[in-house]
This record gives sequence, C-alpha cells and structure tokens, in this order.
Amino acid sequence: MQGKGFIKFIAIVLAIVCAYALSFTLVASKVEKDAKNAAKGDLAKEKAYLDSMSTVKVYPLVGFTYQEVKAKEINLGLDLKGGMNVTMEISLAELVKSLAGNPTDGNFNKAVQNAQIQLNAGGKDYIKIFVDEFEKLSPGVKLADYFSNQDNASQLKPSASNAEVESFLEKEATSAIDRSFTVLRSRIDGSGVVSPNMQKQEGSNRILIEMPGVQDQERMAKLLQGSAELQFWQVYQVQEVAPLLENINKILAATLKADAPATKDTTAAPAAGGKLAGLEKAATKDTTAKGGKLAGLGKKDSTAVRAELAKSNPLYAVLNLPIYQGENGQQQLMPGAVVGMSLQKDTAKVNNYLKLPEVAASIPSTMKFMWSVKPRENSRIFELYAIKVVSADGKPDLGGDAISDSKDDFDQHNKPEVTMYMTSEGAAKWKKITAEAAADPNNKKSIAIVLDNQVYSAPTVQNEIAGGVSSITGNFTQTDTKDLSNILKAGKLPAPARIAGSYVVGPTLGAQAIHDGLISFVIAFIVILIFMALYYHRAGWVANFALLINLFFIIGILVSLGAVLTLPGIAGIVLTIGLSVDANILIFERVREELAHGKNTATAIKEGFKHAMPSIIDSNVTLFILGAILYVFGSGPVQGFATTLCIGILSSLFAAVAISRVVFESLLNRKIDVSFDNSITRNAFKNISFNFVGRRKIYYVISTIIIIAGIGMYFKNGGLNLGVDFKGGRTYLVHFDKAVNTEDLKAKLNPVFGNETPEVKTAGEDSQVKITTTFHIEDQNIKTDKVVEDALNKGLAGSKYEIVSSQKVTPIIASDIVNGAFYAVLISCLFMFIYIVVRFKKWQYGLGAVIALFHDVLMVLSFYTILDGIMPFSLEIGQDFIAAILTVMGYTMTETVVVFDRIREKLKESGKEDLHGEARNNLINFALNSTLSRTILTSLTVFFVLLVIFIFGGDSIRGFIFALLIGRIIGTYSSLCISTPIVIDLGSSAEKK
Repeated sequence: MQGKGFIKFIAIVLAIVCAYALSFTLVASKVEKDAKNAAKGDLAKEKAYLDSMSTVKVYPLVGFTYQEVKAKEINLGLDLKGGMNVTMEISLAELVKSLAGNPTDGNFNKAVQNAQIQLNAGGKDYIKIFVDEFEKLSPGVKLADYFSNQDNASQLKPSASNAEVESFLEKEATSAIDRSFTVLRSRIDGSGVVSPNMQKQEGSNRILIEMPGVQDQERMAKLLQGSAELQFWQVYQVQEVAPLLENINKILAATLKADAPATKDTTAAPAAGGKLAGLEKAATKDTTAKGGKLAGLGKKDSTAVRAELAKSNPLYAVLNLPIYQGENGQQQLMPGAVVGMSLQKDTAKVNNYLKLPEVAASIPSTMKFMWSVKPRENSRIFELYAIKVVSADGKPDLGGDAISDSKDDFDQHNKPEVTMYMTSEGAAKWKKITAEAAADPNNKKSIAIVLDNQVYSAPTVQNEIAGGVSSITGNFTQTDTKDLSNILKAGKLPAPARIAGSYVVGPTLGAQAIHDGLISFVIAFIVILIFMALYYHRAGWVANFALLINLFFIIGILVSLGAVLTLPGIAGIVLTIGLSVDANILIFERVREELAHGKNTATAIKEGFKHAMPSIIDSNVTLFILGAILYVFGSGPVQGFATTLCIGILSSLFAAVAISRVVFESLLNRKIDVSFDNSITRNAFKNISFNFVGRRKIYYVISTIIIIAGIGMYFKNGGLNLGVDFKGGRTYLVHFDKAVNTEDLKAKLNPVFGNETPEVKTAGEDSQVKITTTFHIEDQNIKTDKVVEDALNKGLAGSKYEIVSSQKVTPIIASDIVNGAFYAVLISCLFMFIYIVVRFKKWQYGLGAVIALFHDVLMVLSFYTILDGIMPFSLEIGQDFIAAILTVMGYTMTETVVVFDRIREKLKESGKEDLHGEARNNLINFALNSTLSRTILTSLTVFFVLLVIFIFGGDSIRGFIFALLIGRIIGTYSSLCISTPIVIDLGSSAEKK
C-alpha cells in the first residue's frame, strides 16, 4: 500500500492534537473535584475555592491557569448544561428614523412601517426594502433631504442620490449591529455569566447569545434590552481619594466584624486608560504608569493572621490601593485615576461596604465610584474609579450624543489608537473639559469614558482639544481599540435591541439530557461493535478498532475547534458512528465478492478497497453537501448537528478507509489470517434475485396511497402540527408531581391567557406537558415575558409543578425559519441533481434521484400527519424536523449513489455507455441485487442505532429521532424501489422523444 507512512504520520499528529484538546477537560475536572472534596458540600466554599484557583497554574508543563483551562474544555450546549438562549434583534426601523431626525412626514413613516411588515413576512434587507418603499410613495423626492446634515457632511452630501443614501444607511446599519454587539457583550460579561457564547447572524440584524447557567429571564431581559447611555466624566486622582478610603476603612473597622478573605499578593499590570490628545498636538511620549505591586497580604501569611488583619482593615482586605516602590525604596501611591483594585469575587463586597449608611454619609456628594468593565489582562482584578460630579443635576460632563463618529486606527508609531470625532456642539464642551483636565502640566487629569456605569477607559488628557478631533492611546490591542471605537459610536444606541426569540432550559432538564444522551451513546456504540464482530468475524474487529479511533478523533476535533456539543450533536456523533460502518461494509462486501471469485485474501482486500472507493467517495460527498446546507440554513441545535455530521464524515473516511487499510496490511505482513465471515454469515444474501424493476408500478401505487392518506389527514387535522419554530409563540415544558389532564389544564389556562386557547399536549409522560400560546407574542415590551409567565403560573396555581424549559419565537423569526427550511430542502435537491449529473453523465439519474428525494419528504410528512395524535409523544414540525428530513435525504442519496456506481461499473466492463429495453432492466436489477447486502446491512446498523437513541435518548429528541427512524425505512425502500427503477421510465420517455 502506497503512502502507509504518511497515513501513520497523519494519524499520530491527529491523535496528539485530539489528546491535547481533551486534556483541558480532564485538568478542569480534577480541579473541580478537588474543590468539591475541600468544600464538603458547602457550595459557597466550593465557589470560593474555584475563584482562588482562577489565576493559579494548574496545567503541568504548559502552565495554563484554571481560568484558561476552563475556557478550553468541552463546551456543552444549553440542552445539556441548562441556561438561556436569546436572539436579539436590532431595530433598523428605529435606526432609520433616528438618522433622519425622527421626521413627521407621512410618506417617510409609512415607508418605514411597510418595510418592517415586509421584513416580518420574511424579507431580508430592511434598508433596501425601505428605500424601495419610499421611492414608491414619494417618487422624485430625494432621501438626502432627510439624512444629510452637518454632522455627517463628510459621508453624505446634500446632493447625494438615493442609491448613495442607501449605501450610507447600509453602512450605518452594519455599524449599529457591531456597536450593539459590543455593548451587549460587555453587559453579559459584567453580569457574571460564565462562558457566554455570542455570534452575529451574517446577513441579518440579529445577534445570537447563549448564556449557560442563566435562569432568571426577567433580569436578563432588562439587562439586554435596557437603553445604553455613553457618558464622559472627570475623575479624581488616587492621591485625592486615598485619605477618604482610609477613613472608610476606620469606619468599617469600628462598625463591622469583618470576615473577608485576604487577596493574594500579586503584581499590578499597567494602569488602564492611556492618553487623550488632539490629533494636531498628539504627544509622542507614553506616560502610562508601569508595573507596581498590589498592597495586600502575601501567600505566606497564616489564615489566623489574615483573618485578624481583615477585622482591623476590612476595606483593605478586599480593596488594594495602587502602590509601587519609589526610588527611595518606600511604597508610594501610583499616580493616576485608578483608586483601588479588587478580585472579581470581592467587588460585590466593596459595593456593599460603600452603600452602608455610615460609609455613604462620609462620601462627598460630588463623588461616586465605578468599576472597570474588564479585568486586567490575564487576571480577575478589576479597577475602581472615583467619578467627579461637577454639575448640580448630577449629569455627566458630556453625553454620547456629542460623538459624531469614531474609528480604530494606528498612530505614527504603528500602535493601536482610537480617533474620536465630536459634533459642533460637543466640540465646544469638549474644549472646556479638556482644558480643565490638562491645566496643571505636572498633574494632568483623566476623563473616564463610561457606558452602563462601567468605565471602558480613563485616558489622561495631554492638552486642550479645540478641534473636536481627539486620539486616545494607551496599552491597547487592536481588539481593545475596535471595542472602544464601537462604544464611542454607540451613544444612546439609536437602534434599540429587542428579544426576538429565547429558549430557557432548566438545570434539571439539562442533567437528564446528559444522562439520557450518554446512555444512548454507550448502548448504540456497543450494538455496532457487537454486530460488526459477529457478522464479519476478524475483519469486524478491524472495523471496530477504526471505529474507536474515529470516535476519539471526532470528539477531539470538536473540542479543538471550540464547537458546542448539544443533544442533537450527540445524536450526530452516534449517527456518524452508525454511518461510518457503511464504508467498512461497502469494502467488506466487495472483498467477499472477490474471495468468492477464488482470489487470495491479500488480492481480495486490495481489489475490495479499489472497487469500493468510488461508492464511498460519492456517498460521503453527497452526505457532506447536505451537512453543509444544514449548517448554512440552520441555527442552534440544527447547526450543532450539522457541524458534528460534517466533522464525522471526514473523520470516518480517514479512519474507516485509511487506518483500516493500514491495519489489514499489518495483519497480512504478520501472516495473521483475516476472515470476513463465519459459518452463519458466509452465504447471506447469496443468489438473491428480486425483480425490483418489474414490480416498480406496484411500489408507485403503494407510495401514492400513503401520500394521498397523508394529504387527507392534513386537511382533516387543519394542517401540519407546526411547532413555535414555524408559527411563532411561546412554549413551556412543565413537569408536574403527578399525572394531569390536558383538557382540564387548557380550560384553566384559557381565561388567564385572555381567552386565547393554548395548545396543551403530553410530552413523553402523563406528568409532563408542553404548553404553547401566542398570547402577547407581538408585544415587544420588556415586561411582556414576565406578564405571560405570571399568567401561566396563575393558571397552574394549586398544582405542584416545575417549568423545566421555555421557548419564545416571534413571528419574524418564525418566518425566517420557514424560509430557511424551504431553501435548505430546495438547494439540497439542486446540489444533488448537479452532483449526480456530473458524476454519472446522465440527466435521468439526476432527475430520478431528485424525484426520490421529494418522494421521501412527502412520505415522511404523510406519516407525521397520519400518526400525529396516535403516538405517545409530540410530532411537531420544527427546526429539528428539517434536520431529520435532510438527513433522510442523505440516506437515500448515499444508497442510490452506491447502486448507480454499480451500474456505471457494469457498463464500463461491457464497453457501452448505456443499455436499453430489457437489457437495461436486467442491468438495474443486477445492480440492486448485488448491492442489496450493503443496503440492508447499513440500513440495519443505522436503524438499530436510531432505535437505541429513540428508547434511551430522552423526550427532548424523541420526535427528531422518530423522523429519522421513519426516514431510514423510507430511504431504504425509496433507494431500492423508487429512485433507481424510475430511471427506466425516464429513459423510456427520452427514447420515445
């Protein structure tokens, strides 16, 4: 075998990479196990232990801290971990009105309204829709009359065409989404959410946010939807505040019995902030404070001593002054705006101390304290600033509306900086503020840039800035300057963010999902190992070895790429394992054919791999195309499933083909006998000759009857059973302590939901129901979610229950999901047609395959409508169902392609391009029968895997797996009885023409 050394090299490299990626989870688990043992059941002590380990190097040799290790461990999705998933929508309608100065013109506002209606109905580009609507309502009127003003004169001239205005609005919309993303990320980081996941949905005005562990919907809704206000404040210097902090410490010592843990002795990073200067007078010398040590108690202090010092110095036990060692060897206060530093876990205690009546009375009314938005680099140390309130009404020196634009750039020394542009009115105020801050050349003051009461930067003012154009420099990275630039442009966020969709999973459901997922995974894996070993004897163990390697590679690659592992993702892994045996089955069946022809084992293995490769490549490419389409058009769990599927396909190809070939070569070189069957399986599927082509019209009739029955049930049931994904609304999964009657629940909920009858269905067991309602779904008020949940709790009063999960989908999200699903199915069919035509050079094959795909979709939908209400679990059609449909299409395509490959191979042997009449019928029957063993065996392995997941995988994916189970049966039936036989009829029609 050529390239054996290269395959071994790749396998070793992959193994090292995967082992390294998985090692972080092992290290993090060890630290957390130590925390549990040390805490002995005390959750507060366990959390304190983990907080204390955050900056401790726990990874041997490499030296990563626990915080860094935790960030690299296996990332579990919300369905496994519990938490909240939110889709934020940036209101581009509000942005357009704001940029135009909120005009009262009727046609303008009508165009804004019409554009929003079209967007809700599934439109994509709001700005383009708005411009088109405006031009319809006001032909000949220039949009520049509304949008061109003094502040954006450099970007938009009064004479600009409508096309130029559209381009300007598109840029502003993109910028607004970027700014909102930055603001939302800072709010989430500041809220204490561990390992949040945020991503912008490309091509839309939406931001997806996953927050593991979060359960308080009302708090997060207020946090995410609250209006942001950018502020500029003067700040006190540390020398001015230190005496006050000393006094506060004495007050606390006299009034409290402090019991706060001392902070560790550590080295301070350079003070945040930097310099602020006019561009025309930018300073060249960086005077940012460097180094220093945090005052505090060292590691060598005993626990008793630390506790005693905490009692006498309660404030300094949790807040360190910025101190450095001067030239005379004495400790001195580090000049600047930072007045104190605390570990993240101590900031809440500092806040509580400052709010005590005795302490608050000692703080001047002109001073208020704010924390930095982010900790210092590679630490959990946050900085405290003392804001100077100079106006009588307590308002900031300058608001965000003073900023006209901001850009992240590089200074003359090629260091990242931010350039800030003021409005004409803001420039005048800015000149006055900066003049005061830079008045004393020996003690230049800072100005804090604040958003949501958090300090983003506090640059030192180098000189009076008169032109309204300023540069902010400091110890910034490019990411820092990009974020700060977005913050400066955010102002008051003219485009408000609204929650368009949400999904909350309780910790109980998450724990159950992990248990069910692991059980199904282990059992399915064992089923496949046993089947392969029993059916293919020693060759089966080679396949099992490749399967174990494949599993290790899949999980390792997922972790190294930072992919989120969800329950559908686990299903994807299990399915990939089931499908990975397909390649081995294809190879082994071809080897058995060669052995039956009298060839020796070595030659048979070589020929088996050679003849099986075209089918393996074609079937895996078709499935990969479907996985890619799923990834592009899906979101959330569907994307997780697609990611796993695509990675699994690539890994399976390498493991099942390359690694298993190397193992066979090794066994043969060592003169070890390799058997591909046993006495029971040796003659399986021999001498089979079904007349698939001759009976094809019977199959057509059977399919037609089932599809007609499905259409009849569709009208009888009033349409498909669409989930909230497709129709919008709120769904709550509620678990009761005993069995409940769904009709009684519906009657109790009807009046509290404004006489809007909810949908109440049993979910998996009699004590668990799924409640769906459209009550207030179009109301975008922040408090609406709480109003609906309060109504639900009122309707359920008198019962013992737990809301284990909830989902909200607005009509606009629902319409997008419907469109995405439609395009996913349509585009996948188009890609399949193109691929088949290119590979087999016959349009009849391509069209036959596509007809079979539509046949499969209609058959699965028919079974869903017929069985809905009969099965003891929900048969809703949502995003997961579309994933199932596309996977079913993948099954059909892989099996159909294998048959087509055999036809092509036989034609090549005969030296003909095609056959006609009875000769073609015989050829297709031969291809179907000769590949029947592979079709049946692959179908059975996948079916058994799906059956295991269906039984043990939990209620949350039962409907999804049921669709795959039906699809597995239909796909096998379709590939044998529909997709290939129909080529006969398509070919006959072409011949007649």
